[in-house]
Amino acid sequence: MGIFEFLMLCCFGFSWPFSIVKSIRSRSTKGKSLLFMVLVELGYVFGIIHKALFSYNWVIWMYLALFVLVAVDLCLYWRNWRYERGR
Repeated sequence: MGIFEFLMLCCFGFSWPFSIVKSIRSRSTKGKSLLFMVLVELGYVFGIIHKALFSYNWVIWMYLALFVLVAVDLCLYWRNWRYERGR
């Protein structure tokens, strides 16, 4: 079952590097939803907790990697928000 969960996470996860690059280049929060990113991050936290407590396997590393990617995008969101306020 772990392989299908891994593939699902890969499908979700492929978009985050593109989103991060867009945030870096644009220096803008346009097209970003803070609520969406926070909810996705929360979902990954719940996935990590579930894997750690009830179903530990190698897929937990994918959850952790995606959590980090979303955290980076959230940090860029706040950086860009401050940049936009300063203009």
